[in-house]
Amino acid sequence: MTTTTTSRLASARWELTDEQTGEMHALYRHLHANPELSMQEHETAAFITRRLKALGLETFACGGTGVVGVLRNGKGPVVAFRADTDGLPIKEDTGFEYASTAAGTLPDGTEVPVMHGCGHDTHITAALTAATLLADATDAWAGTIVFIFQPGEETAAGARAMVDDGLWDKAPVPEIIYGQHVMPGLTGTISISQGSAMAMADSLKVTVHGRQAHGSQPQDAIDPIVLGAHMVVRLQTIVSRELHPMDSAVVTVGTFHAGLKENIIPGTAEFTLNVRTFDQEVRDDVLAAISRIINAEAAASNAPTPEIEELYTFPRCYNDPQQTAMLISEFRTALGDDAVGEVPPLMGSEDFGTLADAIGVPSVYWMFGGYTAERLASEALVPGNHSPHFGPALEPTLTTGVRAALTAILSKVAL
Repeated sequence: MTTTTTSRLASARWELTDEQTGEMHALYRHLHANPELSMQEHETAAFITRRLKALGLETFACGGTGVVGVLRNGKGPVVAFRADTDGLPIKEDTGFEYASTAAGTLPDGTEVPVMHGCGHDTHITAALTAATLLADATDAWAGTIVFIFQPGEETAAGARAMVDDGLWDKAPVPEIIYGQHVMPGLTGTISISQGSAMAMADSLKVTVHGRQAHGSQPQDAIDPIVLGAHMVVRLQTIVSRELHPMDSAVVTVGTFHAGLKENIIPGTAEFTLNVRTFDQEVRDDVLAAISRIINAEAAASNAPTPEIEELYTFPRCYNDPQQTAMLISEFRTALGDDAVGEVPPLMGSEDFGTLADAIGVPSVYWMFGGYTAERLASEALVPGNHSPHFGPALEPTLTTGVRAALTAILSKVAL
């Protein structure tokens, strides 16, 4: 494929008309108002499938509520582009006219409000709009584009479910996979990392066993609350006192539950924790230290052995350095030097890497901003992803997401 110093988006065919922009905004508002929980994206999947079929793409379901659309256009490279589709159990408080009032049911049966609090509606909209433009301009490119609409990113279940369901047996195998994510940065801009882009993550549930007794008779008890509290405090020393200062890690205890009444020492306590690391050796060391500390504290209290259960795990999100450098150049040509920034990796996590790791191909993942300069300047602490107040500006956020997606795809398949 030829390469020029002119943006591949210079042709008017890649510019959205006013009518197309209006349709894109309507698409986004519909998706925003109708989120679904992880691995329950049934209506979202049906909606995406209808859109892709209307464009003439081959489609198939994969991984439960995942959808794949294949756009074939003669001989040429195979490129994949992924957008995640799930919402979060959050009650929206953005004040938008199109705010979500949806509800859902968690796996444990709890009824919860649901919101696209991480911007996955933005990702779907950008991918579908890019697919529309590419389907309408088949004389400008050649090859095959695999659009992956992945469920369950928030629980790290979706990418693995699609791979396990034979994604790469059913879809053409790409030479590279691209993906993107909206963030509370300046709208119209892109941020990208070379090498590690996001951290690995491990979430664990710890059940601490003690011995129940009356609150006035502690001599008859093994207090799991006191024991659990010692565990929580001691766990914080892993990063501060066991790791090399140049190694990055986060150990967070996010929940702690125990007891039903103030004058009863309960028999058990339960807490959950989350670990973020960039390096596999550091990850192994941290997880081993967690197990050692929890078991040692239990032994020190003469308590039964605790239970440590893995809730979920996220892989590393790694940007191939060579492919990333090439794409940064493409982005700067398409969007302008000032609109593209190289940044350190984020401690957040993604299961995007599973898709490329499964077939041993490179991948590149970037962020695009969703907040106007006015909003960034007017709020001391702007709402981030997973906030009930998280609400990207429609423009130029959506247009930037579309242009970024097209730039990456066309860098491989443009004539």
